[in-house]
Amino acid sequence: MVQCTFPSPIGILLISADERGICALDFDDSGEVVKGSNPHIELLKKELEAYFAGNLKTFSVPLHPKGTLFQESVWNVLRSIPYGETVSYSREAELLKHPKATRAVANANGKNKIAIVIPCHRVIAKDGGIGGYSGGLWRKEYLLALEQKYR
Repeated sequence: MVQCTFPSPIGILLISADERGICALDFDDSGEVVKGSNPHIELLKKELEAYFAGNLKTFSVPLHPKGTLFQESVWNVLRSIPYGETVSYSREAELLKHPKATRAVANANGKNKIAIVIPCHRVIAKDGGIGGYSGGLWRKEYLLALEQKYR
């Protein structure tokens, strides 16, 4: 496992990758600088720069998320939510073909370790409220506004 920090408009990001792909993209408020690298990290850094500049709507970097089969199926649904669009947690459960599993789906969203690329920030409450976000609501608001701006 290789790690690298990356400065972004929403704070320092900690990228973790192995030979198969990106394993994690976390918010890191520690202030520590990490300089590891591999081809997946270098591609993700370029793609993140383009995303934050409004020039990238779909990430192509290989991913290697680690979770249960259910979590991975939820994360695959997240990846199908188009750039600049949002869905409710209950709609996400419907897309997963488990309409009564809204709470389990929301929990799996919270376990997503690859922020932004697996876009759990695109899931909001059914009433239109912003819902939760493990990286902080201000980051979710920023990402949603960014995508609306460049939609």
